[in-house]
Amino acid sequence: MQTTIKSAVTFSGIGLHSGALATVTINPASAEYGVWFRRTDIHDRDALVPARWDVVQQGRLCTKIENSAGVQVSTIEHIMAALAGCGIHNALIEIDGPEVPILDGSAAEFVFGILNRGVRELSAPVRAIRVLKEVEVREGEAVARLSPSDIFEINFHIQFEDAAIGQQEKSLNMANGAFVKELCNSRTFCRKADIQTMRDNGLALGGTLANALVVDGGTVMTPGGMRYEDEAVRHKMLDALGDLALAGAPLLASYSGYRAGHALTNKLLREFFARSDAYEMVQCDADTALRLPGVGVRRSDIPVAA
Repeated sequence: MQTTIKSAVTFSGIGLHSGALATVTINPASAEYGVWFRRTDIHDRDALVPARWDVVQQGRLCTKIENSAGVQVSTIEHIMAALAGCGIHNALIEIDGPEVPILDGSAAEFVFGILNRGVRELSAPVRAIRVLKEVEVREGEAVARLSPSDIFEINFHIQFEDAAIGQQEKSLNMANGAFVKELCNSRTFCRKADIQTMRDNGLALGGTLANALVVDGGTVMTPGGMRYEDEAVRHKMLDALGDLALAGAPLLASYSGYRAGHALTNKLLREFFARSDAYEMVQCDADTALRLPGVGVRRSDIPVAA
């Protein structure tokens, strides 16, 4: 069955890139509603923005959506990953500013809030997008690919000059609460060498050592160090899940990313949906539904490091 959150849950914090304080509330929604954002600070035009791949605006360091009235919400990838990873299909997300709070840089607080409220089943079947043909996009050395699979899995490979990150690779079958257990508390990361450039371009204005994993060569500057030796690639997988959730339904596919980011994953979805022979919508039978992300997760599944 489709699901929603049992009752509303609210979070407050600063935006990673804007540095602005915002409050966001995840509200229950009815079957077939999907996921929408509503800007509560906007009153002179349409304030509803669909969480959908085709309204994503180009951006390298976060995922930003915009409706036809020009209303935007940015840095939505972590909250979208939390919804997908907890198996939430329908929600109205209200926010009083243009950027979702970064919190600790991961999706763990969103996940804890959702699971603390609980998940409610709705009287409608779950539909999934089954990938029929491989679709791939490239930009330089970066590659993003969707391939046919009976399960949803994510495979990711990253490579950075800084020895604290270096080369990392990880693959996960996203069933059985894998997102909550292994990815949700992995934090966003950056190189110290890139911080000034980002700020000169109006980005990372709210970034601190409390909400990002900052590395400088072989040194981890963030107090406490990494939560996992491969926290960086785990976070890239978290981002990928959030960006792929903008497909509008769970995927039955294998996603592979090599040095990929938000923009390339969205480019992949645009290419994928442009090919009508590459996918089909299917109603999930009981066995298939049990293999989707989020089924059966509990608060106790959240890692202690969250």
